[in-house]
Amino acid sequence: MVSVGGPAGTRSHCRGQPEGGRGTDFTSSEPEDFQDAFARIEASVDAGDADLSQLGFWRLLRRVKQDRVLSAHWAEQAGRIDRKAFERRVRPRLPVWFGNSVLAGGVAVGAGAIAASSVVTNPTVSGLALVASAGILSVSVHDLAHWAIGRRHGIRFLCYFLDGPFRVQPGIKTDYATYLRAPPESRAAMHAAGAVASKVAPFVSLAFWRLSNAPAWAAWAVLGIGAIQVATDVVWSTRKSDWKKVRRERRLAAAHRAARV
Repeated sequence: MVSVGGPAGTRSHCRGQPEGGRGTDFTSSEPEDFQDAFARIEASVDAGDADLSQLGFWRLLRRVKQDRVLSAHWAEQAGRIDRKAFERRVRPRLPVWFGNSVLAGGVAVGAGAIAASSVVTNPTVSGLALVASAGILSVSVHDLAHWAIGRRHGIRFLCYFLDGPFRVQPGIKTDYATYLRAPPESRAAMHAAGAVASKVAPFVSLAFWRLSNAPAWAAWAVLGIGAIQVATDVVWSTRKSDWKKVRRERRLAAAHRAARV
């Protein structure tokens, strides 16, 4: 998952804090108001308060993002505040190159499991290899897709971290300054990339079933993994994670287009 604000557990995970929440209600868009608000929030974070939602940071950012000029103007300070708060709350943090290397290794292992399913003559072992490949690929490609599409659109990333309810799921943290400078269409593409990649992965494994020595139950198991992934998106991601963020950024893009008309 990708975090654009903080760890999933501090919410919201594509992860990250919701762009809203409790805190100061900003009713004016005068530059002085934004300046005072950012200064107050950063001072609070420096003093040890990393609860950006309670401080009103995400509500402030929701207003800033409505205007591309404001987004560009406040990107550096917003990114600095977000990074400070994140680093106060989240450990361990792993370098992006290291996380990408581990996940790329996972893709290689998943591909190897598909290959093994076609050369192993024991049907049970072949079936287990095919099923394993679906799970391994689903986990491995998610954040790699976020990273690849994000970089293509000028979004940088700070680190990998352990996310999810049990803190074992990999998450990748955006550099919020570059995230805020990117057009909302680009942000939507970055969020969608990971969601799509992880849902497609099991069906890649399924496509190799007829070339493998795996029995029918393995195909059904892989199909089940894919179905669970899709169901999770419908039930969870559209309300809490990647697809929620995709919809949010697309609405913002539409609002920007309408404002130019």
